[in-house]
Amino acid sequence: MSEQGDWARWLSEAQAGNRRSYEALLRAALPWLRGMARRRFPWADAAEAEAMVQDTLLALHRNLHLYDPGRPAEPFLLGILKLRGADRRRMRARHQVRETPLDDVPVTSMALATKETQEVAIDAGRVSSAVGALPPRDREILEMLKLREMSLAETSAATGMSVGALKVATFRAIRRLRAKLGVTDEE
Repeated sequence: MSEQGDWARWLSEAQAGNRRSYEALLRAALPWLRGMARRRFPWADAAEAEAMVQDTLLALHRNLHLYDPGRPAEPFLLGILKLRGADRRRMRARHQVRETPLDDVPVTSMALATKETQEVAIDAGRVSSAVGALPPRDREILEMLKLREMSLAETSAATGMSVGALKVATFRAIRRLRAKLGVTDEE
């Protein structure tokens, strides 16, 4: 492709803040990145390949300052794509270990069975009473993280606790709540 010779210039100009060069680079490189993703990662379906390309573009945007204008642009872009593809492959492997594909499992399969402790019904009044019996700090942490679904950073700012201390406090609060509810870990 003769256009690829311009990629290094566009990348260099984009580093200097030239938006038109950046747009030209993205427009030209996008089909190339899509083709490379399909060739380099044959295990990925079309949606996953597109997700890799989008991850690559985001990483390019964040790391534009790392490009060396004296070098060709294609290896720089390909390097980012390879890293994003490796990330996706690791993530896919981690998820496959924990997931059971439902399309291949008969409805009566034991793979769909829940743990015995999951089958125990705990009514809302009992949970409310157990939460009420917790120390105030435990109640506050559980309310913020679990009921209001605040992030660790938000809860840390609201409580004045470090994120590490908050994780430990959350673990302990949940353990105390489980004990009050009579739920044990039998794994």
